[in-house]
Amino acid sequence: MRLLIIITLFWTFSAVTAELPNEQRPKIGLVLSGGGAKGAAHIGVLKILEQHNVPIDYIVGTSIGAYVGGLYALGYSPEEIEDIMLNLPWNESYSDFIPRESLRYSDQALRDKYNISLRLGYSDNTLKTPSGLLLGQTATQLLRLSTDVIAQFKSFDQLAIPYRAVATDLATSKAVVLDSGSITKAMSASAAVPSIVEPVVINNRLLVDGGISNNLPVGVIREMGAQRVIAVDIGSPLATKDEIKNTIDVLNQLSTILTNNTTVKQVKKLNDQDLYIRPQIEGLSTTDFSIMPQALALGISSANEQLNKIKTFSISDELFLAHINKRKSKSKSWFKTIGQPVTAIDYLNNSTVNKSIIAEHFAINIGDVVTKEQLKLAIDRVYALDRFERVDAEFIDTTKGRTLQLTTEEKSWGPDFLNFGFSLQTDFSSSTIIAIDSAYILNDVTENGGQWKNEISIGWEAGIATEFYQPMGINQHLYTRIRAEYAQDKWAQSSQKPELTNNYLQTLGGFGYHYVNQGLFEFGVVAESGDLSFEDKELGDIEYLSYGGYISLGFDNLNSINFPTSGNKLAIEFFWRRDKYKQALTEDTFDNSLEVNLNWRGAFGVGNHTFVGIASFATVENDNDFSVHITELGGFLNLSGYTKDALIGNHKAFAAIVYQYDLGRDIPGGSGLPIYLGTSVEVGNVWGNNESVKFDDLINSGSIYLGTDTSFGPAAIGIGYASGGERTFFLSLGKNW
Repeated sequence: MRLLIIITLFWTFSAVTAELPNEQRPKIGLVLSGGGAKGAAHIGVLKILEQHNVPIDYIVGTSIGAYVGGLYALGYSPEEIEDIMLNLPWNESYSDFIPRESLRYSDQALRDKYNISLRLGYSDNTLKTPSGLLLGQTATQLLRLSTDVIAQFKSFDQLAIPYRAVATDLATSKAVVLDSGSITKAMSASAAVPSIVEPVVINNRLLVDGGISNNLPVGVIREMGAQRVIAVDIGSPLATKDEIKNTIDVLNQLSTILTNNTTVKQVKKLNDQDLYIRPQIEGLSTTDFSIMPQALALGISSANEQLNKIKTFSISDELFLAHINKRKSKSKSWFKTIGQPVTAIDYLNNSTVNKSIIAEHFAINIGDVVTKEQLKLAIDRVYALDRFERVDAEFIDTTKGRTLQLTTEEKSWGPDFLNFGFSLQTDFSSSTIIAIDSAYILNDVTENGGQWKNEISIGWEAGIATEFYQPMGINQHLYTRIRAEYAQDKWAQSSQKPELTNNYLQTLGGFGYHYVNQGLFEFGVVAESGDLSFEDKELGDIEYLSYGGYISLGFDNLNSINFPTSGNKLAIEFFWRRDKYKQALTEDTFDNSLEVNLNWRGAFGVGNHTFVGIASFATVENDNDFSVHITELGGFLNLSGYTKDALIGNHKAFAAIVYQYDLGRDIPGGSGLPIYLGTSVEVGNVWGNNESVKFDDLINSGSIYLGTDTSFGPAAIGIGYASGGERTFFLSLGKNW
C-alpha cells in the first residue's frame, strides 16, 4: 500500500510539473488574412508550425482565413484541411442556379423558354434585384461539407482552439467579431464579397467580407489574450500604373486600397516578439482555385524562410503532444454528436410556401442519423422548389437530443418576376429567325399559391398569352390551369413550300398531376379559331375553327435541353378535335381528327464523351388529307441540312444520334465552361397525307458543330448537310428547339 501511495504521488507530481511550463509559456495567437484562392498558403504555414511544435492557443481569421482558421479550430489537422479544401468543387460556388434536372417539370419548361438567366422582379411599382450577383447558397453548402453536421456553439471558445471570424457590418462599415452560433454561417459572412455575394444576416445585421474593415485582425487576437502573435498576410498587392487599364481594374484597385489600409494599421500592432509572414503570392488569382496547390507550396516556403523565428515559439515534443491531445479531446465532445439521431425538426419558414411542401422535399425524419451528404441533398431538394433566396439548416444539441433547424428565406426580389428569352438562328444567307420572349409572373395571387403568367413574344413569330395556374391540395401535386393565347406562326418560303402564316386564338382548360417531381400528366379541353394565309394571295385563305380534348404525359430529367450529358426527356400528346374549315367560294367542311405527338431525347456521358439520342413522331389521322395542325422539320439537330422549319406536313418521323466531346475539360486552368465538338447522324422526313408516307422518302442528314452551354443560353456554329445536296452553314444562339 505504501508503495502504491508513493507511485501515485510521484505520477501526480510529474504530471503537474510537466504542465506547469506549458501554462506559464506565453499564449500564442494565429491571425489568418483574407485572400480568396490564395488561402491555401495558410495550410502550408500551419504545416510548418506543427512540424516545429508551435502550439496555437487562439485563432482569428478573415474571409478565407476564417475558413482555414475555423477548420483548424474545430480540430482538423493541416493535412485534413488540405484534403478537404483542395478537393471541394469551388468553381460551383460561382453559380446559385438550380440544376435543370432538379427542377419540377413545369419549371424546366419555363427555364427552357426564358433562357436568359436574370434575377429580376417587379412589385410595389419598383424593379427589384438581389443585393449580390450570387446568393451564396452553393458556397454555404460547400462550407458545410467542410465543417460537417456539427451543432451551433454558445461560444467559439468551446472549440479545440478559441476562435473568432471577422466580418463587416454593411450598414455601419465597422468590423464585427463573430464569437458564437453557427461556425459555417460565420465563415460565410466573413467571406461575402459585397455586390458579388449577398450579405449574410446574423443578429439582424447585414454582414459582408471582413477584409473591408479588418483583413488582418491582430487587435482581435490581442483582446482574446494572445501574448505572442503569428500573422499570415495573403492580401493582394496594389496594381501598378501600367496594370490599371479599364473600369474593372480601377474598382479592383479601390478594393485593394481599402483592404491594404486596414492591414497596414494592424501590422503596426505587431512587436519584436511577434512573427509576420507574407507568402510570395503576388500574381496569383484570388478567384482561380486551380492555383491552390501552388499557393500551399508558397506558404510552406515562406514559413521555412522564417524558421529561426518560428522556433522561438516552439515547445518540447512532450508538451506539444499533450497540447494536441487536449485539442483532440475537446473536439470529440461535439464530433461524437454527429452520429446521433435527430430528435426534433424545426421549420423556420420565412416564405409563403406551405410548410408541408417544404417538409415533403426535405424528406428528413425524426430518428434519422443525418450525414453531411444527406443534409446537402435535402437542402438542395428544398432549394429546387425555386421559391427561395436561401435555404440552410443547423443542428442544435440539447439535453433532449439533436434538433435540426431548417430555415427558408423567400426571394427578396419577389414575389412577382420578370423573365426573358432570346434565340437567333441563321444560315447566313436566306434565313434568319429571331425570337424575343418575355413574361411577367405574379405569384401567390390566391391563398393556395395561385400563379398568373403573362407572356409576349416578338420576332419572326409573335404572340401574346395569359395563363392562370392554381395548385390544389396541401402538397400541390394537383393543379388546374386556364390559358388564352393569340399568336402568329410563320413558315418561310423554301423549295418545298410557299411562305404561309397562321394567325389564331387558342383557349385551353386543363387539369394536371405532378406524379413525380420531374413528371406531369394533364388532360383538358382546347379550342382554336384561326386564319391560315399564303403570301401568294392566289392560293387563298383558310379560316378554321377547332375544338376538342387532349391528354399529355411528360417526364424530364435532362441536365440540359441544349447539350445534355445525362437524363431523358419524353413528351407524349394526344388531341381529339372537331375541325371546321372555310375557304372562299367553297362550302364549309367538317372533320374529326386525332393528332399524336411523341418526342424523346436522352443522353449518356462518360468523362468527356457524350452520346445523345433524339426521336420524334407526329401524325394527324382524319377523314381528309388537309389539317392546319402541322408539324415541322429543319434546323440544328432537326435535319441539320435544312433551314429551320423548312419541311412541314401532317406526318413526321425523325431520329438522330449525336456524339459530343467536351473540349473545355482539356483546357489547362479552364473555368469549367463546356466547349462541345459534336457531330450528328440524322434521318427523317415530313409527309402531307397518309398515302404519301413512304420510308423510301426518308432524308439522310448530319452536322458537325462547335457549341457551348452557359447560364445565358446555348450557342452553336456548324455545318449541316442532307441527301439531295442540301447544305447549311448555321449559327444558333439561345434556345434551338
